[in-house]
Amino acid sequence: MSENGDGDDDRWLIVKGRRWRRTDPALEPRVVEELKSHLGAARNAVRQAKKRGDENDLAEARRKVNIAKHGLGERGEYWWDMAVEDRERRAEESLQELR
Repeated sequence: MSENGDGDDDRWLIVKGRRWRRTDPALEPRVVEELKSHLGAARNAVRQAKKRGDENDLAEARRKVNIAKHGLGERGEYWWDMAVEDRERRAEESLQELR
């Protein structure tokens, strides 16, 4: 692990042999909580749209999942390669878009 606490164990989560990027640990808990709330709602909307066979709603729900995951640092540029200020800005911009 490096001095700033972002070694491989802090970057990746292994679930059933698959590697997933962890949520950015530099984000404030209130930001993470709100983004995860939006993520959960969007994932639910994906399931509902699939049940209905509504391609437009499905596309919009997936777009919101993507925005939330970018905000959390789980997609897009690796959070450990970014300045903390840029990581915080990305999260706040994602929240603005999801609100």
